[in-house]
Amino acid sequence: MFELPNATIAYFSMEICLEQEIFTYSGGLGVLAGDTLRSAADLGVPMVGVTLLHRKGYFRQHLDANGQQSESPEEWRPDGRLEQAPARISVEIDGRTVQVRAWRYPVRGINGHVVPVYLLDTDLPENTEWDRTLTDYLYGGDNHYRLAQEIVLGMGGAAMLHALGYDDEMRYHINEGHAALLTLALLERQLAGRKHWDVNDGDIEAVRRQCVFTTHTPVPAGHDRFPESLVRPTLGNDYTELLRAAHCIGDDGALNMTYLALRFSRYVNGVAMRHREISQSMFPNYPVDSITNGVHAFTWTSEPFRELFDRRIPEWRYDNLYLRYAIDIPLDEIREAHAIAKRALLEEVARRTGVRLDPAVFTIGFARRATPYKRADLIFTDIARLRAIATAAGPLQIIFGGKAHPRDDGGKALIRHIFEAARALEPQIRVVYLENYEMDIAALLTAGVDLWLNNPMKPLEASGTSGMKAALNGVPSLSVLDGWWIEGHVEGATGWAIGSSDAAEPDPEGEVRDLYAKLEQVILPMFYQRHTEYATVMRHAIALNGSFFNTQRMLEQYVRNAYFPATAVMIEREEVAR
Repeated sequence: MFELPNATIAYFSMEICLEQEIFTYSGGLGVLAGDTLRSAADLGVPMVGVTLLHRKGYFRQHLDANGQQSESPEEWRPDGRLEQAPARISVEIDGRTVQVRAWRYPVRGINGHVVPVYLLDTDLPENTEWDRTLTDYLYGGDNHYRLAQEIVLGMGGAAMLHALGYDDEMRYHINEGHAALLTLALLERQLAGRKHWDVNDGDIEAVRRQCVFTTHTPVPAGHDRFPESLVRPTLGNDYTELLRAAHCIGDDGALNMTYLALRFSRYVNGVAMRHREISQSMFPNYPVDSITNGVHAFTWTSEPFRELFDRRIPEWRYDNLYLRYAIDIPLDEIREAHAIAKRALLEEVARRTGVRLDPAVFTIGFARRATPYKRADLIFTDIARLRAIATAAGPLQIIFGGKAHPRDDGGKALIRHIFEAARALEPQIRVVYLENYEMDIAALLTAGVDLWLNNPMKPLEASGTSGMKAALNGVPSLSVLDGWWIEGHVEGATGWAIGSSDAAEPDPEGEVRDLYAKLEQVILPMFYQRHTEYATVMRHAIALNGSFFNTQRMLEQYVRNAYFPATAVMIEREEVAR
């Protein structure tokens, strides 16, 4: 791809989705991280990943007959699956020395290039019982537990890379604020033994030159904040004073991890054009760029579509932009590949739930983290109207998935409401909620439904990637114009919009009206009566959205604009000169 400098990019993320049975992720952030590293391996980008081991995962979701969620640990063992790295480091937490080891997972690219991922682990006999649990749970525990985890990730991760022999010419990519304390470790290294109160603008600038920060959430509650009364005993007086000297503890007496990352990063980006605008308004004192998210094309393309693309556009595996040429694939081949993917999904639904859905019926998919602002139950706002649509325009069935955080009572109530709506709609409209939504069922669902539904409350969708996965498999979206869909939406070509992008304020009632109108008057009639038109939309979804919203394009933008911008300029000048 590029002639890159001899420097490694260290990609720090609290969660990274490596594979189904390694439970080190909860959802979109972790899947994005894994897809990024897979594309780095494919493209030969010199990158290394750093995360925590999460021995007990996020959680396994259990749903009873009424949709009441309960949770249990998703335990796994690294022994025999991963190899231990040949280094040990320690961090100070609560005045104690905590030993940390790392396990290595190789992400192997299409041409054999390997991106190593180091999963940090404190479950060592030298540590106290509490310290041994610090790398057990993803997003578990109280604020004290979370801060201690972030010390292990950020400061421990920086120390581990140094111990493994990575040099000081590295670039560091902070994927969300959880890893922001890595900047504190870099600042201490920059001081090289000088007193903490000697920190100056040159020291801060030296750290900034090494760091890139991606912010993912426009929801204020999604940005970690820790009061100084917690930071000082947990992190220690010296590091707390260093944070103060660097003006990283705010006037409110709190350490905001997002502001810490912003302060020490040369390049900051949001994950979609619209998200950049929201982030810039949230952080007006810092310039924010945008690099829209993507998904790893090969991972999220179903087997029937892989076979179709291999036959028609074999270059797609190496260069995802070739998916643009899907515009020439015959429509009957698109329909045939989708029919195979749909049968695979419905067979898995039957295996998991005992419910046999009809492959001839229009099938809607919705799967996101279950939390109120994502509004999974919006389609059930008017049960009578939904029944009337199914009678007038054609039958439909809906498949849901998604976990609510154990402490998100609103998210749990949302799941229960979907179960109530499902009972009310039987037998006319079949509704299934898939328990314990994970990577494997996500791949089947995004490929096998006929329409991908997404309707978060604007402007709270940072990007979203599930619709991108669907597009790779010829599944169009019906979505609120927020996040990535503002960029991917071409009305009637790649899918359909719910509501208007021009609305100054959220308009839930108008969005519900539009959702129902699009289903009744446009989408269902097209699906049942104008098969060629619907297949054309499916083909456009691949050619226009699949070819762009992938992590190959995304990572190339990071390389050119964030990691090595001077190198990219030189390459462009050389290309012009030639």
